[in-house]
Amino acid sequence: MSDVIEADPAGEGHASGIIPVFDPSTEERIGEVPDSDQKVVDAAVARARETFESGVWRKLPATRRAEVLFRAAQIIRDRTDEIAAIESRDNGLNLAAARHIITVSYDMLMYYAGWVGKIHGESSNVVSDGLLGRYENYHNFTQLEPVGVVGLIIPWNGPFFVAMLKVAPALAAGCSAVLKPAEETPFSALKLEEIFREAGLPDGVLNVITGYGETTGAALTAHPDVDKISFTGSTEVGRLIVKAAAGNLKRLTLELGGKSPLIMFDDANLKKAIPGAGMGLLAGSGQNCSCTSRIYVQRGIYDQVVAKLAAFAQKLPMGGSDEPGSLLGPLISEKQRQRVLGILNDGVAGGAEVVTGGKVMDRRGYFVEATIVTNTTPDMRLIREEIFGPVGCVIPFDEEDEVLAAANDTRYGLAGSIWTESLSRAHRVANELRAGQVWVNCAIAADPAMPISGHKESGWGGERGWKGIEGYFNTKAVYMSH
Repeated sequence: MSDVIEADPAGEGHASGIIPVFDPSTEERIGEVPDSDQKVVDAAVARARETFESGVWRKLPATRRAEVLFRAAQIIRDRTDEIAAIESRDNGLNLAAARHIITVSYDMLMYYAGWVGKIHGESSNVVSDGLLGRYENYHNFTQLEPVGVVGLIIPWNGPFFVAMLKVAPALAAGCSAVLKPAEETPFSALKLEEIFREAGLPDGVLNVITGYGETTGAALTAHPDVDKISFTGSTEVGRLIVKAAAGNLKRLTLELGGKSPLIMFDDANLKKAIPGAGMGLLAGSGQNCSCTSRIYVQRGIYDQVVAKLAAFAQKLPMGGSDEPGSLLGPLISEKQRQRVLGILNDGVAGGAEVVTGGKVMDRRGYFVEATIVTNTTPDMRLIREEIFGPVGCVIPFDEEDEVLAAANDTRYGLAGSIWTESLSRAHRVANELRAGQVWVNCAIAADPAMPISGHKESGWGGERGWKGIEGYFNTKAVYMSH
């Protein structure tokens, strides 16, 4: 990657400033992008609007649109190593994890490319009472029509995949899009725009703009000519987007924060449960909204599980994007590291005990050791707030009803994990967990065909599966009298 990367996706050259981009593994400056101002946002939205109204994309035969998406998927597959290297340096991921992100992004695009020719409404023949006292006969049908111009705003964790999670269904539905990546990780989104252009997507259908959330993101969210916003990020920013969308009543898909519980009963298979719980907590160094950072363990196996989880955390090698063999990488920035340490230190001041980890690593990069904490109380920030770092709390429980009350005692409802050998208990607890996805004897599992929908303050709408593309359509009902 060059030392300075320039981005001028709208072709206007307006920016209120330059954003430096750093490799979180080394703290090295690896490039810069514009903090795009209102003029850039206006130009990108205008291009998207022009392509949508002209029908250069949405009016193509379904087979032609599918061909473009399949072609883009093949380019991604052929260039996995190149894209992974960008994602790795940009995000701090080790290369193996970055390659995995590119692979699942390919899978996601293939899945939605397969939907393009299978989108249709419903039809029926209806006889109803007419206004003039006689029966009326109608042939009714519904049409699914692309919602229009969509703004797609993505976070810095797994940016290429989260971009695909939005771009793939938006394009499959026939929308035109403006994509804004996080200011910390802009480069793989710019590469994605290049790939779709190479695959034959008409110019202006996908437009990538860079900038800070409070400037570029806010301008895109409030823009009167944007019909829908799909956002992944914090619940706090999600609230701001809801307010900004009120101007033209934009459609919204919001995938927001999480504080997911993992419940381990005393009949759990610990050979599977310990690494499952460990990776459920530490995947991406805890920078995953579905990470299971509240680990509830039945008292009969509590001490054993604490010791085994601590040992598991200690043996996971930490390292930078260019260090072979590393499994856990750095946090995204010094700001995020200080936030994680602040929440941890608040807990320790209130009596929480660090079993292992809890320290900054003595090296360059924004590293924090994998951390296991006990002796927490329900009011601690460690339990109430999304940490987004490699910090998990292990909490004992006795009875099923007790742990369900504790697990559901959160404003979030994104995910949950259950570990038990009892099928009836697994069904019972899964039914009672207030979360959009529940894993039984696994954690952080995902598939393109299975939806994720946040409950409570974890979001609106859903992504993946039919749910993920449905949000990019308007439904029109047509009555034909005969």
